[in-house]
Amino acid sequence: MKSLLKISFFTISILLGLYLVMDKNKELEQENPEISEIKSVLKKQQECWNNGDIDGFMLGYWNSEELIFTSTKHIPAYGWQNTLERYKNSYPTKESMGQLKFDFLNVKINSDSISANLTGSWELIRKDDNPKGEFYLELRKFEAKWKIIKDSTTSY
Repeated sequence: MKSLLKISFFTISILLGLYLVMDKNKELEQENPEISEIKSVLKKQQECWNNGDIDGFMLGYWNSEELIFTSTKHIPAYGWQNTLERYKNSYPTKESMGQLKFDFLNVKINSDSISANLTGSWELIRKDDNPKGEFYLELRKFEAKWKIIKDSTTSY
């Protein structure tokens, strides 16, 4: 009988320990709401891009002359309008835009709680090629909405 009690106690202890570990992991998996909001900006951009809607895609960017867009293939674009024109010139048709895929590598909310940094990778799925690269974004929260204020994109 004592042996059965020891085994029962041991089994319950192990199960309780596993439950506590799993519960702690569940807490860690719950994402900061600000990070979820930032990711939703990029997911909306991806949806617009994949529908051939560059104007909708640009809603994720800060509509300011202070917006900065840099890439390995072009000189820097300063300002929202110049960035829009760059995209429209580089991707004149829905076919040239292809299907955009993002992978988020890291999202960090800064200590001021109104700015963030995001790194990720991108890929365009097109009929004849699949260009890809990485990006680094600086974002700022304006009137409860996250906007990209600086975009540095590489291609390889």
